[in-house]
Amino acid sequence: MTSTRPRVLITAAFDQGVADELAGEFDLTVTPPSATGRSLADAGLDHELAEAEAIVCELDRLDERSLDIAANLGFAVSCRAAPVNIDLDACTRRGIPVATTPGRNADVTADLTFSLLLSVLRNTSRAEAWLRSGAWRTDDVFEPYRAFRGLSLNGRTLGILGGGAVGKRVLQRARAFGMNVLVYDPYLPADAFGDEAKIVPLEELLAASDVVTVHVPLAESTVGLIGAKEIAAMRPGAYLINAGRAAIVAEQPLIDALRSGHLAGAGLDVFWTEPLPPDHPLLELPTVTLTPHIGGASDDVIVVHSRLAADALRAWHAGGQPAALANAAALTPNA
Repeated sequence: MTSTRPRVLITAAFDQGVADELAGEFDLTVTPPSATGRSLADAGLDHELAEAEAIVCELDRLDERSLDIAANLGFAVSCRAAPVNIDLDACTRRGIPVATTPGRNADVTADLTFSLLLSVLRNTSRAEAWLRSGAWRTDDVFEPYRAFRGLSLNGRTLGILGGGAVGKRVLQRARAFGMNVLVYDPYLPADAFGDEAKIVPLEELLAASDVVTVHVPLAESTVGLIGAKEIAAMRPGAYLINAGRAAIVAEQPLIDALRSGHLAGAGLDVFWTEPLPPDHPLLELPTVTLTPHIGGASDDVIVVHSRLAADALRAWHAGGQPAALANAAALTPNA
């Protein structure tokens, strides 16, 4: 007997528990996720594509060639904050709504932001490397106490660039540590965070913050938002943490400020060039803590984006409008 349940092809990493729940409502085909960013037309899934009425993908690309095969497709979900792996224009022309999963890695990125912040201010990465090198000697057992003196967070000011999903969670963590918080976000009202944080102009935030963290979205208007002028405007001895988008902060002015001591340190998870070249000057700076773009590297992210994708599938199947729809015009083609 032919199933009347919508056929859904899932090529994203997907939580098994969520898949089990969906199996009662949808006819699921779940494939091992690809890490190559291939076109779905090259995935060897032509039969599954041809039958799919909905697709959930993360790294695989749903492009024109894929859509030509997926003749029955009526809905797509990109397990990303923005559907960078889906040809949105092509889907819109075909009347295919595309949903996204914003905020899927907000908590873990906020966690990593604070991990970098603590590591830089308390010198934990440097201290661990020193300890592992065998440098701790019995003839000067108190050397690390002098060499790795750090700062307390309590009472210091954190400046958050961007008050969205990640910025809000960084704010929560900062308040738990007793920090005062300033937020720069031109799209939020002045009272967006009540007594928890004050929304201020960028110039005020840079001048007043002991630590600045970067969480604004990457857009044409935000590339180089923190350039040489802005870095020079930061409080001398301040720290910069970027687990968001590398292109928000101009790289060479940041390096210059760290070398001169204008900035006391930085914690970076994102870089203009990835992987970071072995001769990159950031690797030579002892006051910089570096991680290899692991902000979203958590099984918890898969669980969250699976739940968000499941909610979007259910809304679509029920005839409603899914949350975080990237191309609302696909539902109103005459608009």
